[in-house]
Amino acid sequence: MKFILVFLFILFLYVSVIEPNILTVKRITVSDERLKGLKIVFASDFHVKPHEKYRLERIVKKINEQNPDVILLGGDYVNGHKKGNTLNVDIIAGLLGDLKSRYGTVAVMGNHDGWQGKKEIIEAFETEGITVLENSNRNFGEFTVAGVEDLQTGMPDIKKALSGVKNSVIFLSHTPDIIEHVPDSVNLTLCGHTHGGQVVIVKPLTVPSKYGTKYAYGYYENERMFVSRGLGTSILPLRFNCFPEIVVINFI
Repeated sequence: MKFILVFLFILFLYVSVIEPNILTVKRITVSDERLKGLKIVFASDFHVKPHEKYRLERIVKKINEQNPDVILLGGDYVNGHKKGNTLNVDIIAGLLGDLKSRYGTVAVMGNHDGWQGKKEIIEAFETEGITVLENSNRNFGEFTVAGVEDLQTGMPDIKKALSGVKNSVIFLSHTPDIIEHVPDSVNLTLCGHTHGGQVVIVKPLTVPSKYGTKYAYGYYENERMFVSRGLGTSILPLRFNCFPEIVVINFI
């Protein structure tokens, strides 16, 4: 009995403290002649709690160490449904404003951002020089980044987001649930929201997607989509066999 209690304590410590604070770098290569040589860092689902300024500082430092051409953010910067459950929005925006890349930082909003008042978050981000896309796009000459509103708290309009785009497109959506409506002309779609299931025992226990575990995590070659595990936790402050990550994408 004593051994069992010790084991359960260690397991609880691991899933609630150790693994949620491990920061990994996932590296993938995508073959695309039109974007060859471009390096992206994608980060999503921060869910920064009131006491986690240090965690966000580590994330920003790790992203900057990758020396990316452009940094893309997939939403859910705040934690929970109420402002008291998250680090101050101005502090979050200020730290994310320290991100460095050749083309800058581009973001979309997530469902938690919508629940807590995305207008305030967008204003804070834009004050720090972060471009926020809501059914819109930003052209960088060699490529365009397009992004849609969150499916739960907004009205994603893919056609509007791609309006006027004439070159290669990297598409941002908080959730992968819009993927079947994304046209083949899009070079790569980047999503978060699923947290990779957050707790994975053989397969994810549950995934917040109408597709179940189909688009829980990873690169989907047919759809040209990558779904990230994200960086934080939601509902249960636990992770198991599902490490927090930033994603480095190199086009070859």
